[in-house]
Amino acid sequence: MRIAVTGTRGQVALSLLERAGALPHIEVFTLGRPDLDLARPETIWPALASYSPDLVVSAAAYTAVDQAEDEPELAYRINATGAGAVAGAAARLGVPIIHLSTDYVFDGMKQGGYRETDAPAPLNAYGASKLAGEIAVAAATPRHLILRTSWVYSPFGTNFVKTMLRLASTRKEIAVVADQWGNPSSALDIADAVLQAAVAMGEGAASGVYHLAGTGTTSWADFARQIFASSRAHGGAWAEVRDITAAEFAAQAPRPSNTQLFSAKFAATFGWTMPHWQQSLNEAVRRIIQDDAGEHALAPS
Repeated sequence: MRIAVTGTRGQVALSLLERAGALPHIEVFTLGRPDLDLARPETIWPALASYSPDLVVSAAAYTAVDQAEDEPELAYRINATGAGAVAGAAARLGVPIIHLSTDYVFDGMKQGGYRETDAPAPLNAYGASKLAGEIAVAAATPRHLILRTSWVYSPFGTNFVKTMLRLASTRKEIAVVADQWGNPSSALDIADAVLQAAVAMGEGAASGVYHLAGTGTTSWADFARQIFASSRAHGGAWAEVRDITAAEFAAQAPRPSNTQLFSAKFAATFGWTMPHWQQSLNEAVRRIIQDDAGEHALAPS
């Protein structure tokens, strides 16, 4: 199976390359700018058609949540128009698409976890653009799998785990929001799930919207505490965490206070349950510390 992935530097794209490397029956190739640019829809069809994939994974996105408040048109052009064009190209190729979306399509007002049947109501421009992308993908092709995930981290790219470890190298205490709740999700686990679903989609599995997030729920502050506990155990940097409210943090874009996602539908359909976030986090932290140590060892003196 040949899988085309939009984006070359994203956490999920890099995770898919790594995980597929151990699967001889799956070939993953990533496509990014300038050859495939979601802000320039005219580039999408030629880029995808040249590789003749059996399935497309729509992983590239505009993800700067706060910046999207200042440039919503760009966020929509990439996350909605661009995503729809990718899905349209997949339809034209006659292949299914797996599109990655976000927990930020919800307003966070629900008590307990969100299910796929709950009505979206995004609070910010980023969430609204991603919801528009879901609608565009579904309209472009019936052979779609829309996966909403949350709080994505990995040894790759930029994410909350790597930010906390970087800050801990120069600070003894870090203030972290304690009144927002969700499911930390390893991009490597997401990649495993996507590859399992890809095979099933190729065999005609059910399309639709699914939640796919790490097992277990926590707050950003407790997530940070676990990051530092794991880092300390592996000989890495750590800091004390001071709880603050989202109001005190005063981010430009409003965030939902609760984006817990139930992923039981995905598990039942595709036979894959996401590991507990603490288990996957420990491995990610170990790798980040190991990679940083390797970079320092190779740096010129």
